[in-house]
Amino acid sequence: MSNDRIDFVMTWVDGNDEIWKNEKKKYSVDNKIDNGDNRFRDWDNLQYWFRGVEKFTPWVNQIFFITCGHIPKWLNVNHPKLNIVKHADYMDKKYLPTFSSHPLELNMHRINNLSEKFVYFNDDTFILKKMNTTDFFRNDLPCAACGFEVLNPKYDEIFFDVMVNNIRLINRNFNSKKFILNHFGKIYNLHYDFKHIKSVLLFPWALGFIPGFINPHLPNAYLKSTLEKVWEKEGEILDRTSCHKFRCGDDVNQYVFQYWQYLEGNFSPINMKKQGMFYYAQKQEKECINAIVKQKYKMICVNDDFAGNDIREFERLKNNINHAFQTILREKSSFEL
Repeated sequence: MSNDRIDFVMTWVDGNDEIWKNEKKKYSVDNKIDNGDNRFRDWDNLQYWFRGVEKFTPWVNQIFFITCGHIPKWLNVNHPKLNIVKHADYMDKKYLPTFSSHPLELNMHRINNLSEKFVYFNDDTFILKKMNTTDFFRNDLPCAACGFEVLNPKYDEIFFDVMVNNIRLINRNFNSKKFILNHFGKIYNLHYDFKHIKSVLLFPWALGFIPGFINPHLPNAYLKSTLEKVWEKEGEILDRTSCHKFRCGDDVNQYVFQYWQYLEGNFSPINMKKQGMFYYAQKQEKECINAIVKQKYKMICVNDDFAGNDIREFERLKNNINHAFQTILREKSSFEL
C-alpha cells in the first residue's frame, strides 16, 4: 500500500560555537582529513531554508533537523512538524563525537519515526519556488537522473577517493550489463538534459563496469529501506566510515544509497537541470545571486568555495547572497520565533 508521507532531513552545524570548535580542535591531528573551514562555516542563512520549505513545500510531513546539540536562537523548537535530532539520538556511541557529515548521512535510517520516503538536504541547498511531491517521488520511487560519467581527477583528493570507493562498492554488488539491459529506458531517457550524452559515449565501457555517475549535488530522494539494505550488504565499510571523526579518503558517502537505487531500478527519471542548479558562491557570485532573485530553478546549492583569509570579503559575499534570499523570502516562517 502506498505511503504518501514524505519527510525532509537536514544536517546543520554552528561553526561559530566556541565549545564545539575547541572539541573539534582536540581531534584535528591528521593532515589527511577534510577539515577546512568551508565544511563548518555558518552563513547565517538557515532561516531561508525553513522559509522556502514552508512557502514552497507545505505538504512536507516532518522535518528532521540533525544537530550535535546546536539550536539557532530563533528556531521554534515546538513547531509540530519539527523534530530536533541530536547525533546521540540516532548514532551509535562509538561513532561520537563526529565532525564529518558522512557518518550522519550513512545512519539516517536509524532516525526514530523517519518515513520510508524522505529527502536529504545539505545546509547549502535551498528551495526557491513551488515544488510538488512528484518532484521528489513518482509511483513511490525516488526521482533522479541516472547518468554515467568518468570520475574527475580534478576533484580534491579526498572527495575523489570517496567517489572511487562508492563506485567500487557498487561494482562488486551489481552486474553493469544486466543493469543496462534491465533498465535501459531509465538510463537513456529523453527527460534528461544534454549532459547525459555522456551515458551514450560511455556505453561500451559501462557494459563491463560502472565508470561513475553524474552527481548534481542537490537534495536527494531516498527510500529508507535502501539504506537498511546497503547496511546489511556492506555494513563493514559503512561502519568503518562512521567511526571516522572527519572526512577522509577511506570513506564512502550518501551517494552509495542513490547509486544502489539506480542499480535496482528504484528511481523515476527526471530532468535535474529543471529541478535545480549548483553554484560556487565566490566563483559564480553574480550568477548565483541572479538565479536566486529571479527564481530560475526550483532548488539551488550555494557551495562555500571561499578560500581567502580576508574576513571582510567573506562577510561581503555572505551578505550579498543572503540579501538575494531576503528579496524572495521576506516573511518569517512559523519555524521562527
